[in-house]
This record gives sequence, C-alpha cells and structure tokens, in this order.
Amino acid sequence: MAPLTHPSIIDGWFREISSQWPGQAMTLRVNKILHHEKSLYQDVLVFESATYGNVLVLDGVIQCTERDEFSYQEMIAHLPLASHPNPKKVLVIGGGDGGVVREVLKHSSVESVVLCDIDEAVIRVSKTYLPHMSSLLSTDRVTVHIGDGFKFLAENTSSFDVIITDSSDPVGPAASLFQKPYFQLIHDALNEGGHMSAQGECMWLHLPLLGELRATTKSIFKTVEYAFTTIPTYPSGQIGFTMAAKGSGIDLKTPRRQVPNCRYYNESVHRAAFVLPEFVRAHFEEGKNILPLLQAQPEEGKQKKILLLGSGFVARPCAEYIVRNLNNSLTIACRTLKSAEELAEGLANTSAISLDASDSTALEKAVAAHDLVISLIPYTHHATVIKAAIKGKTHVVTTSYVSPAMRELDAEAKAAGIVVMNEIGLDPGIDHLYAVKTIGEVHEKGGKIKQFSSYCCGLPAPECCDNPLGYKFSWSSRGVLLALLNNASYLEHGQRRDVAGTELMHHAKPYYITPAFAFVAYPNRDSVPFREFYDIPEAELVVRGTLRYQGFPEFVAALVKLGWLDMTEKAWLNDSLTWAEVTAKSSGAKDASEASLIPHVISLCQFPNEAEQERIIAGMRWIGLFSQEKVKARAGNLLDTLCAQLETLMKYEEGERDLVMLQHKFVVKWKDGKKDVITSTLEKYGEPGGYSAMARTVGIPCGIAVQLVLDGTIKTPGILAPYTKEICDPLREVLEREGLGMIEKTL
Repeated sequence: MAPLTHPSIIDGWFREISSQWPGQAMTLRVNKILHHEKSLYQDVLVFESATYGNVLVLDGVIQCTERDEFSYQEMIAHLPLASHPNPKKVLVIGGGDGGVVREVLKHSSVESVVLCDIDEAVIRVSKTYLPHMSSLLSTDRVTVHIGDGFKFLAENTSSFDVIITDSSDPVGPAASLFQKPYFQLIHDALNEGGHMSAQGECMWLHLPLLGELRATTKSIFKTVEYAFTTIPTYPSGQIGFTMAAKGSGIDLKTPRRQVPNCRYYNESVHRAAFVLPEFVRAHFEEGKNILPLLQAQPEEGKQKKILLLGSGFVARPCAEYIVRNLNNSLTIACRTLKSAEELAEGLANTSAISLDASDSTALEKAVAAHDLVISLIPYTHHATVIKAAIKGKTHVVTTSYVSPAMRELDAEAKAAGIVVMNEIGLDPGIDHLYAVKTIGEVHEKGGKIKQFSSYCCGLPAPECCDNPLGYKFSWSSRGVLLALLNNASYLEHGQRRDVAGTELMHHAKPYYITPAFAFVAYPNRDSVPFREFYDIPEAELVVRGTLRYQGFPEFVAALVKLGWLDMTEKAWLNDSLTWAEVTAKSSGAKDASEASLIPHVISLCQFPNEAEQERIIAGMRWIGLFSQEKVKARAGNLLDTLCAQLETLMKYEEGERDLVMLQHKFVVKWKDGKKDVITSTLEKYGEPGGYSAMARTVGIPCGIAVQLVLDGTIKTPGILAPYTKEICDPLREVLEREGLGMIEKTL
C-alpha cells in the first residue's frame, strides 16, 4: 500500500496555516501519517510526530497531541467541576477524543457523564490512535451520544450540574457554538447553580471576539468569568475558557476540593487561571485595546479592486472571503446606499456606493474602475453586466447558469481578454466540481459512467421542520413556487424524457441518502446537455434534480389542483373575499363553507388513502385556505396571494438553522464488467443566529473563484463554467480547506 499523504504535510513537516491566526503557523516534524479520512463533517488526520507523539488534526487545525493535551483537558474540566459544590451530572459537548471525559471522571461525586459529539469519526479514530484519552468512554458512568449538541440541549432542560463545550474554532458550523442561542440553550439545560465552561479562543489572537463572548454570556448568566491555560501546540501557546454559572454570587475562582492525578492543574493554578494580563483586563472592563497595532500591509503592486453588485443573503460570506486577502479592495454596490453600507459594515478595505444596474452609463463607469465585478443581482441583468465588463476589460464572476444571452457574448469576452466565470455557487457550483472529479477519475481508469444522478436541496434542519410542507423560505417565495411549475427534461435508458411543469410533483420518488432523512427527489430544469458538458456520452441515465422532505410533492400537487399556483390575473380576486371564498372560486366549488369545501377538495384531489387525506387537509387548514379571514390579494393572481400568506407562516425564526444536502450518484462499469456505485455527498447546517448553510455554500465558492481569477489561476478568456479539470481542481482544493468538500464513498 502506498504511504498516506495530506496537503498540509510537505517535506515531512505539518503546517497549521489558517486565517484564524494570520501571519503565523505551527509546524511539527512528521514521522508518518497514521490515518486520514473525510468524515461527513470534517477532514480527519492523525500523524505520528517526532516530538509530540500522536497528533489529531481536524480541518487542518491541531486538536490535541499526546505530549501536551493534559493542560487543556484538565483545565477546561476541573475549573468548573472543582468549584462546584457537588457535581453529579455532567454533559460534554464535542470532545470526541475523550480527554475531557477522562478528567471529569476524576471527580468521585460525578454519577453520570454524557458525551455528545456530532462526528462519530473523531470518537472512532481516537479510540485507535489516542487510547490514553478515549479509553474511559466505554465505562459505566459514561453515555456516548452521536448527534447535534443544539438538539440535545433543547431536549434536556434543567438536567446537568456542569456543561463543558470542547469545540473547535469559530469557523463554519462551529461558529454557532460561540453565539447567543447556544449559550441560552446551555443556561436552560443547567440545574440552578450549575457551572459551564467553553473553549474560549486565544487572548493574543481573538481579543475582540472574547469581548463579544463576554458580553453575550453576561446577557444570559449572572456569573461570568474568563480563564486561560498554556499549551505549546495551540496558536500563540495559549487557550482560554469562557466560564459561567447559573446563579448570582457563585465563586468560580476558588476550588472546593483537590483533584487527584493531575499533571498541570492544582489549586494554585486554578486561582491563577483567572488573573488576566492588563491588556485583557483593559479590553474587558474599559473597552480599550492597548496591544501594539501591527497590521499587515498589502503587497506593493498586487492590489486588486473588486466590485460586488447585490446585497442578497449570499453576498456577505462572499465579501468576507474576498477581504481576507489584504491585497483586495472591495466596493459593494446596491440600488440603495443604505443596503450597501449595511453589507459593508465591519469589513476591512471595503466601501459602499449606490448603483442602479439598469443605468448603463453608471454601470459601465463603475465596472471599468475595477479589476473584477461580481454579479449577484438577478440573472436577467448578467448579460448587461458582462457587456459593461467587455468595454472596461474587467473580469466577471457569477453564481448563475450561463444563459443564451450570456453565451452569445463569448466571442466578445475573448476578444476583450476577460474571464467571465459562472456557475460557481452550490448548485450550480460545488456540484460541478465533484462531478468532473469523479467522472475524470473513472475515465482515467478505463471505466464508464452508465448512470449519473445529482440531487440538491436547501431545507430547514430536521429539528426546525415544523410545518406541513417541511419547507421554509430563505429567499423569494415566488421563485420557490415558480420553480415547482418549471418543465424538466432528463435522459433515461438513453432517451430524452420531458416532464410538464404541472406534472412535476407526480414524478417525485423516495430518495435514500441515510436512515436519518426521508427525502423525495424530482427532476429540475434540463439535464440533457450535461451528458455533453460532463463528457459522458456513454451515460444512459443523466438527471439533476431537487430534494424535498417526503410529503411535500403531494401537498404541492393538491395546491396545483385547487388552482393556487395559477399566475394568470383574476379580475374577481380582491381583498373583500375570504380565503374560503377564493379557494371555492379557484377550485370550482359551489359553496365556500368548510363543510362543503372539504368534500369538494377530497373529490378533486383523489387522495390515495385516508391518512394522506387527513394530513393534506390539515395542512390546508393550517395555511388558512378554508378560513373566513379576508385575503390580502397580491398582484391580482392566486400564486402571489398564496406567496404572501406562506411568507408569514414559513419563515425561519430566530435561532433556527437550515440544511444543505447535495449528493451525486454514479453507476460505474469497469473494463472487467464489474459495477460500482459511487456517491459524493455534502451535508451542511447553518449557524443559528449566523450564516445559513445556503449562504456559505453559495457565497464562499463564489469568493474562491474571484480570488483564483485575480491570481491568474483561472485565466482562459471567454464565458466559462466549471466543466473542466483545469478549472475544477484548483477551485476544489481551496473549497476543501474551507470545510465545504463533498465526501466520496463506494457503496
């Protein structure tokens, strides 16, 4: 077997390079790589180092080493436990390596410990390569729960004496563990007088974040402190802990008992851990930053100017990625200056302007003043933006499909020498990168892709899925409903299949990804050209489509039969009518009473069984289709009127999160006749109170493409989309460093 490799290990040295600690990096000499995998959530690496023993690395960041892990594990555990009068029930969130649990069990008063970690891979790998940390996970006092900490906390209020959060850094999904909704859940899950500790980053690197954490926890807990420890292999050699207690007058700084068998912790160290350096005290108590300001400067001659058009939900993650590079100067342009200023707030090297994209003179002037323009405005404006870019010889990046109007500008873009990079979000975007990867690898080995299917969705996370349709709106409700009426085409048995929009929901079929989800899938748009785009002429099945939770298609099909997705203007539709009267009129019922409407709906929809009938009728009642309340007619048609109602009923509430699921499935036939089924899967969750998964999975790939165009990595002039290895490989490499890669498996 060939020796394992990893992109963070070069010439025998591991390098921990991250935007979380710009301008510095930990390096360790590597004897050999012991394990590497991409779990459903992160990149998992274990290597044997020359001087620190075995090292666990998640998404490129050191989590623990055999030599120094004890200083972190002991302090995050014993600070809250030793100061508690009688800790019996303890919850550890994260910490799948088992180190924190090992320390918790040193307290004889502890009767039970629950370890809740979302990634089983960390627990499994640690049992093999870090047994001195994980060996106690199988003891009687310990229960291991594989799952989401948010959901577990919400289901266990007033249940624990101590809660310890051993999290990674606040990047990607872990960012939600540093925000108010999470700390509120911890507060509610603690018993009165309970203590909590949480990984609190580094005072040398994250002082503004620590101030925010302190303010957040003080808004929830009556007792809040900050402590720290030293550890050589963590950034800047130091790591802190956010400490809090549920109750006033509680002393976290004084230990109540000795803790046996410790290498770092003792009673004196406990007290000293809360003594803060002056620069930290000044920031916490006076709001002053007295550290020397030594901000890195842009490199001479490498500065680039970027214009971002639009202020939608994906724009901020894209903008944040772009301004990580100090050489980039960003201008955000929106129709209103206020929108642009709100989006630009807090971003380095960023300015805001007002710009109407329909004003061709103003657009051309703004575009010509920049090296690259990002068009995140509606796709109908992209051709206009590209024409302005051709005049100004300015590169372009969009997340949208290449339209015929855009394609017609290919020759002019080439003549101008500009790159127009498109289809680089989630779907389209990430899906292309991994389709091209797997197809290329199969072809290189002499195999053939006999079937290719790709399905994607943006849905409420299961715990937030609390309405009859199993859906919530993070963007235009009208766009969502209109997409349900689009015609679709795909290849099956080598033949083109066309589906009328009115019949689309009847083509939905159950789609299995894992036992945790009940999905259905149906085709979306025209999949037929992708046999050519992906260079798979041998494929007999080519379909790209949409995932929804089960029950959605049948509900939508019923709404279609009642006429509620009709876009044609209705002269009779006005605000004097009740919802029941509109439903009766649109469906051809003679009577608007609920007693008459429901039998009419049942007759019209022909539900397959009584249970389905009850479910959908109850959902219609929930929407209000049988109610005596007056409608608020919108745009004179039924679809827009329904949109207005659904927008109020099906919005994301504070603290809720979304789910992005994307899966490719390849049926491969090899030279020897053997068949394999290969899957590539992306499962990402939004951050409660932070960015949605959809915003990150669209915005960050777009930002990556911008940087690669500016760097000259993507340099072929013309109208481009990521359908080639030359474009996809560098995009995918950077994407994986951001934790947004797809996980490949052979079934």
